[in-house]
Amino acid sequence: MTTLCDMAVDVLTTADGRAKTAKSRRYAADWFAAREAGTPMAIGQAKPPLRPARPDAPQLLNPRDVPKRKPGTPQGRIALLHAVAHIELNAVDLHWDIIPRFADTPMPIGFYDDWVKAADEESKHFNLMCDCLEELDSFYGDLPAHAGMWRAAEDTACDFMGRLAVVPMVLEARGLDVTPGMIDIFRKADAQSAVSALETIYAEEVSHVAYGSKWFHFLCGRHEHDPKDAFHTLVRKYFKGALKPPFNEEKRADAGLPPDFYWPLTETG
Repeated sequence: MTTLCDMAVDVLTTADGRAKTAKSRRYAADWFAAREAGTPMAIGQAKPPLRPARPDAPQLLNPRDVPKRKPGTPQGRIALLHAVAHIELNAVDLHWDIIPRFADTPMPIGFYDDWVKAADEESKHFNLMCDCLEELDSFYGDLPAHAGMWRAAEDTACDFMGRLAVVPMVLEARGLDVTPGMIDIFRKADAQSAVSALETIYAEEVSHVAYGSKWFHFLCGRHEHDPKDAFHTLVRKYFKGALKPPFNEEKRADAGLPPDFYWPLTETG
């Protein structure tokens, strides 16, 4: 019988972005259909790869070697959409990876509901970005991309709380800070498809950050840790450098991240 972990590993070992996200969306639908029928799938056990399968393109470069393009130009806007597509594809894998990676830790079924839903939404986001690129006669893989996107996953492969702290509560929270500026860039360019796609991403990413905060606090309660202190310790351990303002404090608060969680992390040490 296919388990949730089996489905997660199948997504992770599928290289093509469109094929990966098609599987992701189909498996999410299967999971929730079984839940609604009152016959939830078994969580199971399966060994996830250290790194997910990736297509031959884009070429992955050191972050400092990724060409900088001005967002006010057509090519700069294509580069921005390509970068977001790359982030979203990595997010699909991150959200499926957390399920088998930490399947040895007993969790409420709501944990799996949240991350399957998040993976499904990230799959939708990737496809929205691909559609926008194709509308501009480009495609995902047409430009080089950031090679360090999976680093946080590898660094926290053995630390469940570290994964929750760094991926949704730091990296995805950063998306809440920068997406309004991206929307403004495309609105000024009268690129309505991109505006609509980014507004969808912006609205749905709040819940992904909230899932991280919710389950981080759950594990802190289980282990009798102070959530703020644990968050500071884990971010300093696994995240390289300081967090950089400005912060979208309103949306971060909506996601369960109060300022005293992230402002102290703007200073190293």
